[in-house]
Amino acid sequence: MMGLYETIAFVLFAVVTIASSWGVVLVRDVWHSALLLGVALLSVAVHYLMLRAEFVAAMQILVYVGGVLILITFAVMLTRKDESVVEVGA
Repeated sequence: MMGLYETIAFVLFAVVTIASSWGVVLVRDVWHSALLLGVALLSVAVHYLMLRAEFVAAMQILVYVGGVLILITFAVMLTRKDESVVEVGA
């Protein structure tokens, strides 16, 4: 049976997961969306820890946060157009 503190922690991280997931969809800036995706993935890893699935939580952090999120971050940084450079036309 779950104790009071475990229930409070579950509800807190459930709210964080849902709020950051909504933020991924609703935020217009791609960089902030990627950061909110990282928060959502980390909070899912906390849910796995609460279920006593430490290996799955570690794989969640290593594969998704460490791999996929870094790949998205590099893609955003490499494809973002620098607007401070002024092009001079002939």
